[in-house]
Amino acid sequence: MPAVAREGVDVGGNSAFSKLVPAEEIEQSAAQQYAQMLAKADQQRALAGKEHPQLQRLRAIARRIIPYANEWNPRARNWQWEVNLIGSKQINAFCMPGGKIAFYTGILDTLKLTDDEVAMVMGHEIAHALREHARERMGKTAATGLGANLLSQVLGLGQVGQTVTQYGAQVLTLKFSREDESEADLVGLELAARAGYDPRAGISLWRKMSAANKNAPPQWLSTHPAGDTRIADMEAAMPQVVPLYNKAQKPSKNATP
Repeated sequence: MPAVAREGVDVGGNSAFSKLVPAEEIEQSAAQQYAQMLAKADQQRALAGKEHPQLQRLRAIARRIIPYANEWNPRARNWQWEVNLIGSKQINAFCMPGGKIAFYTGILDTLKLTDDEVAMVMGHEIAHALREHARERMGKTAATGLGANLLSQVLGLGQVGQTVTQYGAQVLTLKFSREDESEADLVGLELAARAGYDPRAGISLWRKMSAANKNAPPQWLSTHPAGDTRIADMEAAMPQVVPLYNKAQKPSKNATP
């Protein structure tokens, strides 16, 4: 019997470079940095409390998206997912390895994001973690720094562990490649669509981002290049993701504040 074709987007397998560094160490490093960031935000009274309407909104959207993460990365089943909101004018959001999500109030307030658009941002950032783009970046750094001997000693992870420690502090500031961003766009569209959020909101989101960029380049855009090509790529993916959205159970209109 022929294999049934998978519905949704196709972005291929994970990079072999990601296997050069242990996922556990990167996730532990990310968890430590995330905790430090939250502690600093709390100290500055910038960390939203659990009753904050926008935080409740983010967590409600995340609860719908996260169940669809496991198909993209089996490790996600055991991640201790967290979603937090930080008071800042930065137009930024991220998901660190291990499922540590943060949004800044600036991206919600300045762009006046709808729930569908929030889901596009969240899906995109979760996709980076699921596709292990940070691990891949560190793997490439390790391969470059340790030379050809590393590639012939796949089991000798002692040196690689040192590299993870050396570069672990960069988890929050890693710059992803255009290929990484394209992957995250497509996987994020699918995650959000399966969760019942309209993937066409990805197009309206990037139009808002482009408009915001005309005044002052927001931090999120500096590492997420926008433009007509990106919107065109999303439009090309609609035949793969809109049917998933049409079949999905939609969130209640009263589910988020």
